[in-house]
Amino acid sequence: MRVVAQRVSRASVTIDGKVKSAIGLGMMVLLGIEEADTTEDVEWLCTKLSKMRIFADENDAMNLDINQVGGSFLVVSQFTLHAMTKKGNRPSFIRAARPEKAIPLYELFVKRLHEVSGREVLTGEFGAMMEVELINDGPVTIVMDSRRRE
Repeated sequence: MRVVAQRVSRASVTIDGKVKSAIGLGMMVLLGIEEADTTEDVEWLCTKLSKMRIFADENDAMNLDINQVGGSFLVVSQFTLHAMTKKGNRPSFIRAARPEKAIPLYELFVKRLHEVSGREVLTGEFGAMMEVELINDGPVTIVMDSRRRE
């Protein structure tokens, strides 16, 4: 399971010209699920994201987590995070999980992120064509892969 987490001052997801979800201060999370992922990957990433100290304190140092600043999460599924680009010019997405595997893990991820963090967790729509808009604050962008827990 792979995530790209961005500290944002605001972010939104629009589908078919209508805003589905929007947050102010918080974290935009792009979530890529692969066939090998399990509930253990969900737990590890949700715990990490909820405790990640990437928000500025009174001295402008990254010392606060999302709960301490009263932020929200916006989670968007993004299978392209598992693109393989080794050969040719057209990415392969063979490692990305099929919907029958990915949807339950995506839904569990959203549920567990809310439970672990105690924060509001809004979403895009799995499999939909979405317009994602955000203001990356910092910029702060963190990439995590549950297969590489270094």
